[in-house]
Amino acid sequence: MLAPYRVTACEHPAGIADLSVGTPVDPVPPVIREALAAAADSPGYPAVHGTRRLREAAAGWLARQHGVTVEPDAVLPVIGTKEFIAWLPVLLGCGSGDAVVHPELAYPTYRIGALLAGARPVAADGLLSVGPERIRLIWVNSPSNPTGRVLPAGQLAKMVRWARECGAVLAADECYIDLCFSERSLSVLHPDACDGSHQGLLAVYSLSKRSNLAGYRAGFVTGDPAMISQLLEIHRHAGMMVPAPIQAAMTAALDDDQHAVEQRSRYAARRDLLRTALAAAGWRIEHSTAGLYLWASHPGYDCWGGVGALAKAGILVAPGDFYGPAGARHIRMALTATDERVRSAAARLAALGS
Repeated sequence: MLAPYRVTACEHPAGIADLSVGTPVDPVPPVIREALAAAADSPGYPAVHGTRRLREAAAGWLARQHGVTVEPDAVLPVIGTKEFIAWLPVLLGCGSGDAVVHPELAYPTYRIGALLAGARPVAADGLLSVGPERIRLIWVNSPSNPTGRVLPAGQLAKMVRWARECGAVLAADECYIDLCFSERSLSVLHPDACDGSHQGLLAVYSLSKRSNLAGYRAGFVTGDPAMISQLLEIHRHAGMMVPAPIQAAMTAALDDDQHAVEQRSRYAARRDLLRTALAAAGWRIEHSTAGLYLWASHPGYDCWGGVGALAKAGILVAPGDFYGPAGARHIRMALTATDERVRSAAARLAALGS
């Protein structure tokens, strides 16, 4: 659906500034590439549970950076968090007569995962009754894609209590948790959110954004040890194994905080440029306190009108209704473009506002 707008944006004299997709463009840090290369001679099958060093690195990162304590045995590497999110309802045995709840404005994969399992996806941001179906899985996403919204500890704690009351698994997509700018994000596994117990909880983490490893398909899930053990057994029998060189690269990435700080600083600088330019051009920015996107609306446009107006300036963005009907008046602008393209986009926005 974006194809004609891409054509329009490409026709701009200064070329397209593609801010429509959140795919990293900055280099993979050397410490990670070196670890990948050193592990290249890996002729045997990789450990389904991940190496001990990888699981310790993941647990260490959570403790060091996010105040979360998990045992290494409660960590399971996954072949990209998108794939895990899509298949989790199936892995949990969801099916006909079950409901999977996800945020009203959401990454489409939550809905697709429910449909793959034969369950009914339900878009809701709060506690609700879904009718005759049993709620089996509840997704929360903080920081949010697409809005950059951060859920406060009280809201997370309320969602945890609700999930436990209705016997559902609460799965938290926390893939942007290291990319907070004006507001700190709390993990659902933090004691302030879960009352000190991980029972019934899963949290999903990706290295795609933190460490520019989208091409490596590197992530992990942790939380309730009993649930992780069940998922591990399924992974073993289904052959769902993260390649050994990728595990080595993940270990290096999780052990090293400096490259993540530097990457967050790059995104912060791009964010500041685009926020200022959008506001000057008459756009209102909502939430957007964390993550890789600016969520914005303009009084003169619906989401597709905004996409069209920006495309004429050579800037390609995503329409808000890609993420649900509640996004019908918004656009999502990604921070994942080179510094040169972001500066160019900011200049074009400034010209629109003059």
